[in-house]
Amino acid sequence: MQATTIDQIITELETIIADAIQTGSRAGYFAALYHKVTCKVKEGILAGEFEDGKRMEQLDVTFASRYIKAYHQWRQKQQPSASWALAFSIFNKPRKMVLQHLLIGMNAHINFDLGVAVVETARAFNQPLAQVHKDFNAINTILSALTYEVINELNQVSPLMSLAGLHAQNNSILIQFALGNARDGAWCFAEDLYTRTGQDYLNLISSRDADINKLGLGIVAPVGLLSFTVWLIHLFEWRNPSRITRVLNEYKKTYLKVN
Repeated sequence: MQATTIDQIITELETIIADAIQTGSRAGYFAALYHKVTCKVKEGILAGEFEDGKRMEQLDVTFASRYIKAYHQWRQKQQPSASWALAFSIFNKPRKMVLQHLLIGMNAHINFDLGVAVVETARAFNQPLAQVHKDFNAINTILSALTYEVINELNQVSPLMSLAGLHAQNNSILIQFALGNARDGAWCFAEDLYTRTGQDYLNLISSRDADINKLGLGIVAPVGLLSFTVWLIHLFEWRNPSRITRVLNEYKKTYLKVN
């Protein structure tokens, strides 16, 4: 059943996390991060931090539902979007860093899903796209803050994570992934998509998915010296996916309001 409230989304995410812990699936990594994001959006709505709480809840539900739908498609051996198929494809590859799992999920969700969700929300409320821009930025503010908190905490499960900094000048998307750039790209995509209808609308979504899938390849398959560094970092990471998911899920930190 399609979720219609933010509480239902939170319950869905908790189910994914619980299942990942029980089965030892790496699917729990991104789900744990995203659960924090959704809970913070709910807190913000209840505190009146957003311009339109009802619209923000709709945006959050529409946005999160795209990830949850893709996850269930993958579980049922159906074909999700290419961006998510790539993210899910590394669950069974034990040599991938935890950070790669988080970034490839963010790549699919921000670079691809967010633009579609914003357009669908604006149309559902019969509003110009620009009117949803503040909500769009608020989602990104929360996601950015919590993502960097979690990444900073990865030292607990990945003690050599700081070695990635040795490649600061590397052009790899794995090193240069920036939430600001992802946000700006998602908004430009939304602006273009908002002007489309019918098959033209669907074609643009398909084209965007293909582009983001290609971008994601740089996250899951770095090359050159960076690939060795990634291997070395992962060599010293925790090996138990359930334990890692628990850490990512249970870590809490005070979050500043977005307004």
